[in-house]
Amino acid sequence: MDSHAITRASTDFGRMHRNVPSAVFRPPSTNSISAFIKLSYESVEPFPITARGHAHSLHGQAQAGNGVVIEMMSLNSGAINNENANSFGCSSEEKCYIDVGGGELWIDVLRKTLKHGLAPRSWTDYLYLTVGGTLSNGGISGQSFRHGPQISNVLELDVITGKGETQTCSRTNNSELFNAALGGLGQFGIITRARIILEKAPKMVRWVRLLYSDFSGFTRDQELLVSSHGGDGDKENEGFDYVEGFVMMADKNDGNSNWRSSSFQFPHHIATNNTILYCLELCKYYNDRSAKHHVDEELEGLMSKLHYIPRMMASKDVTYMAFLNRVRHGEIKLRSRGLWNVPHPWLCLFVPASRILEFHDVVFKGILSRNNTSGPLLVYPMKRSRWDDRMSAIVPNEEVFYSVGLLRSAVYDWEFYEEQNREICKACERRKLGVKMYLPYYTEESEWRRHFGAKWSVFLERKSRFDPRGILGTGQRIFPFPLLTSNLKSTALI
Repeated sequence: MDSHAITRASTDFGRMHRNVPSAVFRPPSTNSISAFIKLSYESVEPFPITARGHAHSLHGQAQAGNGVVIEMMSLNSGAINNENANSFGCSSEEKCYIDVGGGELWIDVLRKTLKHGLAPRSWTDYLYLTVGGTLSNGGISGQSFRHGPQISNVLELDVITGKGETQTCSRTNNSELFNAALGGLGQFGIITRARIILEKAPKMVRWVRLLYSDFSGFTRDQELLVSSHGGDGDKENEGFDYVEGFVMMADKNDGNSNWRSSSFQFPHHIATNNTILYCLELCKYYNDRSAKHHVDEELEGLMSKLHYIPRMMASKDVTYMAFLNRVRHGEIKLRSRGLWNVPHPWLCLFVPASRILEFHDVVFKGILSRNNTSGPLLVYPMKRSRWDDRMSAIVPNEEVFYSVGLLRSAVYDWEFYEEQNREICKACERRKLGVKMYLPYYTEESEWRRHFGAKWSVFLERKSRFDPRGILGTGQRIFPFPLLTSNLKSTALI
């Protein structure tokens, strides 16, 4: 038994929960994963199995206490014994794509596609995550308002179900499994291959940041930018390609503790003289020097409609790769200071646009203002129409809603932040703000039923169909293990 592998599989990025597995399985092929799951499924006493990618989960979701953790990255970037992995092509819909393994990191996908002048069109802010991991949750960032989350940019999957069956699925072939697996929190199968939509990759990015002192103006401008973007999101030279925002709360110690790491500079007194400021982060993609002039002209017209603090604008031009991989530089700095492998009591929420001002007053001006906070506080809008409601992922029932990410780190006393997160969730529930949790970590069945709402019965039916013994994804704590038919029936009746 590899003690280092056991130790590694006992924790995750959150570093708040520790569950020691019975064993760690490093599969030599996807066929071996299928055989291993089938062994558990056909056993008199099945054992729980959890697929572990880069283990960027926060509350033990990638752990399998008393079960087996499958290290997906051991598949040599997911390509072993899969002749389709890392192959390019175009579909009948005239969409270019790449087939990649579920254990492959997005940064490696980007490197491979850029060699062909192509790239996936939807991203996460951090690229050192596995394809299967983000597709099991959603995969969001500042491009989501335009192209939807990563789960909306997949043409086909290979999934190994809880019965040990390998099935190929798409929107038109075996669509029930396709929709279940995307955003399905690992409950219905392990994604071993994904066919990702590609587009022509830009070479350069104009990266802009604007400061606001008024939250209503900040959100009004964000909604203007994402709602005025026309059509199917594929037209060139139309609006911004990326829209994110974040909140800056002055720290009593250094005034800038939750700035997002970058070389952008604003006057230090701006952050210290105001309790809360807001930063709008925008990007426009382009290809060469001749296009740069047109970018300048378009940005001038677009920003003339915005209401940021006069002269509080900073911009720079960077390569497309440098922009997409921007968080990695912050990671390296934090690692050098011993501040990366610390507890991460994050809270990620989706808030309806109609209630975002109330959420701001309750959370940012209320709960969070009582104490210093360290780590980015993201606030940016997305569009429900870019999500496929047939998939398992849950979003608010409004066309425009906000992703709010309280991405805090805790060298000491992470329990305090977790308690604060519970206070925030209770306040949202008490005020009936219609908030949904992204990367959910509920522990009570009633909470999961409330989370899925009208989709709960569909979720149950899919579980009984694709993982009837509840072998997979036990770290999510949605269903008891082992899962019996009576469990599903009683749950459906509650």
